[in-house]
Amino acid sequence: MNAVAHPDARPDLHRPGVGAVLVSTWRVGTPERQRAAVEAIRTAWEGRAWPDLGLLSYSVLAGTDGDTLLHYSQWTAQGAYDAFVRTYRDDRNAEIDAAVPGIERVELRRYGPVHRSTARGTTSTGELPGVVVIVEADFAGAGDGVREDWVDGVFAALDEDAETRPAPGGVSGQFHLSTDGARVLNYAEWESERAHEEWLTDDAPQSEAWKRVQHDPRLTGGRVRRYTPALSLRAGV
Repeated sequence: MNAVAHPDARPDLHRPGVGAVLVSTWRVGTPERQRAAVEAIRTAWEGRAWPDLGLLSYSVLAGTDGDTLLHYSQWTAQGAYDAFVRTYRDDRNAEIDAAVPGIERVELRRYGPVHRSTARGTTSTGELPGVVVIVEADFAGAGDGVREDWVDGVFAALDEDAETRPAPGGVSGQFHLSTDGARVLNYAEWESERAHEEWLTDDAPQSEAWKRVQHDPRLTGGRVRRYTPALSLRAGV
C-alpha cells in the first residue's frame, strides 16, 4: 500500500487504536518554502510504500507565521515510531532536504493519545475549521496528577466562560500529555484565525477559573501558535 493524501488534509483526532502521538516542529523560513516543503513531503511519502509499522496517519500543518511546519502523527505505540526511525525515516528526510535545503528541525515531542477533549460546536458556515491553535503548557518536575489537574481546570474555566465570555469560533480541543511528564498540548480547532484573535482580545472580565489556570504556580512556560491544515497522509486501500 502506498501513502494517500486525505482530501480534508486533517487527521481523525479520535481514530481508534491510537496509542501514541508524535509532534514535531520544523522551521523553513518563508511561506514559499513552507509550500515547497509540504509538496516535498507529499512526493517523498506518496512515492514509497506505506511503512506498515503501526503508523496510522501523518499530518502536516503550516504556521500562520509563514515560517514553521507542525507534524502530527498517530501511532499504535511509541515503539512503532522508533521502528520507523530505524528503518524508513532517513531516506524520506534526505529527499525532502534535497528539495528544500536548510530545514531546521526544532523539536520532537512524544505524547500519549487524547487525554481529554471537548467539542463546543461547529463553524457558523458549516465548513471545516480553518485554523488549528496549538497551545503548549510546560511543567517542571510535575508530580503525578499535576497536569491532569491543570487540564481539568481548563475545562472548568471553559464552563465558567460559557455565559460571560463565550468562544463562538471555537470548535474543539484535544488535550495530550507528553510522555516525559513535562508538557500538555492542546490541539484546538477554530473557525478562523480572526475568531481566535477576537476571543483572545475580548475585554470581558477574566473568570477566576481562568486566572487559576493561567497563573498556576506549577507552570514554567507556554506558547500559543496558529496553523492551517496542509497535508494528511494515511495508508491507501
